[in-house]
Amino acid sequence: MAALSKLPHSCYEIGHTWDPSCVQSAVDVARGALEVSFKIYAPLYLIAAVLRRRKKDYYLKRLLPEILWSTSFLTANGGLYIVFFCILRKLLGGFYPWSAGFGSALPASYISILLERKKRRGMLTIYMTNIATETLFRMAVTRGIVKPIKHGEVLLFCITASLYTFLFRRKDGLKGFAFSALKFIIGKEEIPTHSVASEQIRPLERTAAIEAEPSQASAERPDSSRKTLLAYTRELIESICKKGPRHRCCKHYQDNCISYCVKGFVRMFSLGYLIQCCLKVPSAFRHMFTKPSRLPSLFYNKENFQLGAFLGSFVSIYKGTSCLLRWLRNIDDELHALIAGFLAGTSMFFYKSTSISMYLFSKLVEVK
Repeated sequence: MAALSKLPHSCYEIGHTWDPSCVQSAVDVARGALEVSFKIYAPLYLIAAVLRRRKKDYYLKRLLPEILWSTSFLTANGGLYIVFFCILRKLLGGFYPWSAGFGSALPASYISILLERKKRRGMLTIYMTNIATETLFRMAVTRGIVKPIKHGEVLLFCITASLYTFLFRRKDGLKGFAFSALKFIIGKEEIPTHSVASEQIRPLERTAAIEAEPSQASAERPDSSRKTLLAYTRELIESICKKGPRHRCCKHYQDNCISYCVKGFVRMFSLGYLIQCCLKVPSAFRHMFTKPSRLPSLFYNKENFQLGAFLGSFVSIYKGTSCLLRWLRNIDDELHALIAGFLAGTSMFFYKSTSISMYLFSKLVEVK
């Protein structure tokens, strides 16, 4: 019962122990929250803009205001918490278990969410619910109430990826950002056209192009004695991409099935590697003059390759499985996405994250 009684201590003793001033402590917390918030939202909005293929006008006029808008929301959440932490202590004359945590966080969160744009409030609510659920789950595991499943986050991601890709392939299954993101990651070749005419025209166009290639090549082909190593390499890559097996149901008309999967892996591996490098740039600048020996770790960090391997293997496994099923069943069925998506989900072994799995699963609930 003693733990539930009032604690007659000052907020300096329990809360802002680095400075006795409540005002200065609130300023310090807000300053730190501002820095962290900008580091979070700047790459997040930039990646979202790339996935949505925003035009140049968006980057010049709307990107920075939207970043600062969301940054102010998160900064207010952190700064107002310590403000209400001190206010409740002065009003109550001490601390209660509910006032130090829930009592301070509730008004701070309510005011800060009003600063955020209305269309983002629902997404933030789901995200924070996901974080709270994950926290409760970890607390239950620590206390021995729940026994976790080995590689449970990978299994959850496999199921989620399977459902997402199935809805992606269905007509009117996914809309908005989820559809645009999967279209960017997986590629528009995996979207069913739902049109017989397009299925007949595109192969004919490709056949005509292939028949026209020899004459064009003979006219533009330089003297073999003058060929450089780069020219030989280019010809080798083109021969791999244009020759080889490709099922009639496959939409990747410029590549065979093998090069289609390899190109998907290289593209997304590079993207994942660059994203992880960009996330480490702010901390790298901080140590540029004090510890320059740490700069190479920006490019050779293990996490960079893990994220790249995760994204690259996800795409290549999905595309490879889809092509294999088209060869085996001789049809292009949207049900293939259930199997291909599930197998592609095993790519999370390269980049295990409970937060990613639970967040994507919680976002799946929004899909109607």
